[in-house]
Amino acid sequence: MARAGRQPKKRSRGSVLTKLLILVILAAIGLQLRSLHSQVQDAQAQRDALTARRTALAAQEKALTARLLPNRKAADLYRQHAAARAELERRWQWVNALASTAGGTLSSKQKIRLEAYIQMNYLDAILVHANTRLMQMTAGQYELERVGAENQRSQSGLDLGVIDHYNGTRRSVKTLSGGESFKASLALALGLSDEVQSAAGGIRLDTLFLDEGFGSLDDESLEQAIRVLAGLTEGDRLVGIISHVAALKERIDKQVVVKKARSGGSTVEVIV
Repeated sequence: MARAGRQPKKRSRGSVLTKLLILVILAAIGLQLRSLHSQVQDAQAQRDALTARRTALAAQEKALTARLLPNRKAADLYRQHAAARAELERRWQWVNALASTAGGTLSSKQKIRLEAYIQMNYLDAILVHANTRLMQMTAGQYELERVGAENQRSQSGLDLGVIDHYNGTRRSVKTLSGGESFKASLALALGLSDEVQSAAGGIRLDTLFLDEGFGSLDDESLEQAIRVLAGLTEGDRLVGIISHVAALKERIDKQVVVKKARSGGSTVEVIV
């Protein structure tokens, strides 16, 4: 009887322990649930934030997409204008170099314009013919030469100098006397005539008029000039001389004499 009364007490203790264990487990589960609930709430908050961010990005994408097509057109237009500008820049450099060359403004080069360069070449050709005449009229003393630019800062190249073969010097044509200047001018005029006929291809200058200048010549120079002019009259060429020099009247057969009348007019006499 006594043993039978102790057994229920053991079962009661075990039941209490079991309940305690269950309560601990439930408490732990409750803590885990609360933790999970907090994590779920955090996850939901992150989801909401990401959703809002996605919505904002979608709106931004839509706005950028709306701007993309105009920007592409603007980019294509920019590339076209950039290519056109590069071509214009290249052409400008070429034209600028050509203009500088023609205008004689290239740095570290002689300051010679295109027109002056062409004139220089023609002048060189004229001087070849003119010196043939001048050497005859000066008994081989003088020869003309073209004087180039003294430096690269001045635009010249069409000035004339004279070579004196008697003393081997070179000087400016401005140092020539009146008679010598006339001979040089006459030689240049005849040289121009010769060059025009040579370059024109069949064109002949059959008439040449000389106005004054003979009065500045001495007798020897006048004789030399007359010999040169007499050589020009060979063939069908006509050389007319306008002068008051008496010595010329004696050497010229055909004359047109103009005399001033007292009445205020003039009379013309043709001597053939």
